[in-house]
Amino acid sequence: MSKLYPIPTLLAALLLAGCQAVNTTSGGTVGVDRKQYMFSMLSTEQVNQMYAQSYQQTVSEAKSQGVLENSTPIAKRVNRIARDLIAEVGAFRPDAAQWNWEVNVIDSPELNANAGPGGKIIFYTGLIEKLNLTDDEIAAVMGHEIAHALREHGREAMSKAYGVQLATQVGSALGVGNGSLQLANLGVQYLMTLPNSRGNENEADLIGLELAARAGYDPNAAISLWKKMSAAGGSAPPEFLSTHPSSSSRIEALQATIPKVMPLYRQAE
Repeated sequence: MSKLYPIPTLLAALLLAGCQAVNTTSGGTVGVDRKQYMFSMLSTEQVNQMYAQSYQQTVSEAKSQGVLENSTPIAKRVNRIARDLIAEVGAFRPDAAQWNWEVNVIDSPELNANAGPGGKIIFYTGLIEKLNLTDDEIAAVMGHEIAHALREHGREAMSKAYGVQLATQVGSALGVGNGSLQLANLGVQYLMTLPNSRGNENEADLIGLELAARAGYDPNAAISLWKKMSAAGGSAPPEFLSTHPSSSSRIEALQATIPKVMPLYRQAE
């Protein structure tokens, strides 16, 4: 007679079968070595392609509105710093050196920037002008964002969402009650999504710190950057902080890691 497995065990087995453990980057001097679980049906290429389409739409809209900056001093600045950091991505991920990197600057008061899957970078002038960022501070932002792309945090988040969706669909098919499904979803949210979200931010901080140091930008600028970010919005934090929460613990972690990367900075100088 075949063995019957409890439904929660069956759900777990199905979810695990759809995931694969990977490590998208090497640990570097900062030692980021967490295994990541990616949904096997969601490839790096698929995510990169999806994001590239969204990125091109954003760039096209900015161009049609006359706010895409190409040759202004601030755009040249951002592109120069981007080239410096991109030249160092091989220390964490050799294949990333061959990505089709793109850098665009949009004239907007938004305090925001991002580097999406596959190396698509956008900086908004408001972030640089309103916070009066130095080159070292721009490098701190950019290193952090590039780190998200290198670690494929976007694909990782999508994999978790797919896992929740799959669990819901399979659970419904097996007759699991709504209460059990809600409990499972809460478990995924609080035991997986939220802790890993904080973990992803920490990884991006540390890898970004090392990228900037290797490129010859002062790692201490990460501290002044996040202090500026925290002070910028008062009771209404900048948009950048909605997905990149700043806190005293983040600054403490950066301060503890800076001594590890200072030799790389001095060597680059």
